[in-house]
Amino acid sequence: MRLGFYTNYSKSVAEFAHRTGFRSMQLSAWPTSSLNADTITDKQISAIRSDLASKDIEISALGYYPNPLSDDADAALEAQRYIKKVIELAARMEVKVISTFAGRRKSRPVHESFAPFKEAFSPIVELAEKKGIKVAIENCPMHDFMAGAGENIAYSPELWDEIFSLIPSDNLGLEFDPSHCVWLHIDYVAAVRQYGKKIFHVHAKDLEVRRDIMNRVSILGSAKEFQGHVMAHGWPRARTPGWGDVDWPKFITALRDVGYHGNLDIEHEDDVFANTAAFTEHQNEADVVGNYGSDELGLTLGYKTLSRYIA
Repeated sequence: MRLGFYTNYSKSVAEFAHRTGFRSMQLSAWPTSSLNADTITDKQISAIRSDLASKDIEISALGYYPNPLSDDADAALEAQRYIKKVIELAARMEVKVISTFAGRRKSRPVHESFAPFKEAFSPIVELAEKKGIKVAIENCPMHDFMAGAGENIAYSPELWDEIFSLIPSDNLGLEFDPSHCVWLHIDYVAAVRQYGKKIFHVHAKDLEVRRDIMNRVSILGSAKEFQGHVMAHGWPRARTPGWGDVDWPKFITALRDVGYHGNLDIEHEDDVFANTAAFTEHQNEADVVGNYGSDELGLTLGYKTLSRYIA
């Protein structure tokens, strides 16, 4: 198990990672990233791989997190098309995992996304099987408290069972982030022990429960105003590892107990320890990784916490 972070590749970010001690990177593969799956050349891929290999940094996964079941049919089809391109890119780069969202039809109840999920992801998973790539669905609900709905159905054990029954493939699994379990009041250690064989990648993000805010706005979050940080719900506050409520020794122990052989990549979204990102507008996950994924302060503090537990 190596310790790394989710980021948009650049030579300067790779140098920071090497200097700090990180030995893993999950690379953004959004169209706006340095790994545009439609346009990147073999020469560019070779240069990136050589740079990281020279620093003993492993590429753990490629990340692209749209809503492939969007109510906007054109946007949904484009997301599905591009996920397939990311799978092909992973094969070209010899990266074993791509991470994404299952999506959701935001205007409808969760169960009405089950059939569209099967229709959209069956060919995606079939391609992944042919290419030898694992598809890891992140467990974040992408819940918009103001709208009262989310953009990803794969956020709970009940729903993991559903998507795995819809597409029973060894190449479909989870990208597990314990902070989302804290947010959703799910026992993350128990979930790891139950779904360990389906965990293909792990995001290391912490979460602070702001009970002072919850006491005012309820567990449903603020109905009136944006709270000024990336999660925007009020009481759940994204933190760098070691500064929230996740018990990292217990979590990492559970991962080892179930035989997880992947890496642990920090997903930095902590406004407290963000030099430049805190007051930047984020329209989607590409903006989040673009701003936080190279912010050295939060990543360095997360490294200092987690490096004590990973040899």
